Amino acid sequence: MFANLLLACMSVAAANAATLYAPSMSSVDYSKVPIVEKPLYQPPLQEVVDVLSNGLTSTFAEVEVSVAETPDLTQSPYNLTAPGLTGNAKLVEIGGPPYLLPLVQRDKLYDLAALARHLRRSPALLAGAGAGPWPHIGVNCEGIINLSIRDGVVEQGTRIVSVEPVGAAKGHSGYLQRRLPGNETRTALLGNYLLSEGRPGKVIKVVAKKRIGPSNFITAIRETLKNHYGDKVVGLGGMFMLQAGKVKFHVMPDFSSTALCSDADVDTWLHYFEMHAPITNVGTLVTGDHGLDLRVQHFHGFSEHGAGGHYHYDTTPDAVHYEGYFALAEAIIRVDAPQDTHVIGRD
Repeated sequence: MFANLLLACMSVAAANAATLYAPSMSSVDYSKVPIVEKPLYQPPLQEVVDVLSNGLTSTFAEVEVSVAETPDLTQSPYNLTAPGLTGNAKLVEIGGPPYLLPLVQRDKLYDLAALARHLRRSPALLAGAGAGPWPHIGVNCEGIINLSIRDGVVEQGTRIVSVEPVGAAKGHSGYLQRRLPGNETRTALLGNYLLSEGRPGKVIKVVAKKRIGPSNFITAIRETLKNHYGDKVVGLGGMFMLQAGKVKFHVMPDFSSTALCSDADVDTWLHYFEMHAPITNVGTLVTGDHGLDLRVQHFHGFSEHGAGGHYHYDTTPDAVHYEGYFALAEAIIRVDAPQDTHVIGRD
């Protein structure tokens, strides 16, 4: 299982030659990669509300959880490309960290519009966290996926965030958020997305203020559900607003030319920034890997003021205010899972 990791860490030059110069920059052909779908456990929405209402009080001083209609999520400050999150809601995980670490496999490019066609999903909302399409700007970047397709027409609200200037030393860099054009529907390497019809409907609304526990917002939700449902794997996908406070985000720099063989290596490579509200965050969580080598939680954020990247945790616990809307997913679709895997870089 860990053969590729050991090979790359023991023979960096050989692994570089194999992975840094991919033979083709065309997107993955979905008819030629494994795609597996497994059902998720779907408890009643009100039951989930009750579980979270009780469990989140150990992490936040103020908690309000309810079954609610989403507001129009196309409006500010949410700025999604569909008004809601429901309608045949499933989670999609594409690729995984083993395609990025210890050394990048540049040929792992995924066209999300093509995936929706392959899965015969229309209308379709794809929203979540992944690696951005590095060929679009020539360097590695974060992807905050926010893409809708209706009758073959793409509405692209995806943002990418890159380290600026390219090659800047950690601690001396900034970041730049950009919006992808409608004809760029690719992502790369890895991703965790809600796939639904993007319709208004009943979802789980979570409002939490003033963090008093050690877990971040998403971890607190996932662990609360895991503690209650045990081996029954529950999955949520959707968005949350950071309404007030500040958060720690990371932004990936360009691909490492040396093998990243541990979480400590990854931590040294990543660039970290403190960013302030309001920030829209999109992604997924599951309470177990369901035998599919899943990333159990993954959220990325974007904002109208330029902040964006991979969400870690809030840095102003007394001031933080989260407002989240989550669809209960009926299944998980696993696309092109790495054959040789590891657990590095999944925070």
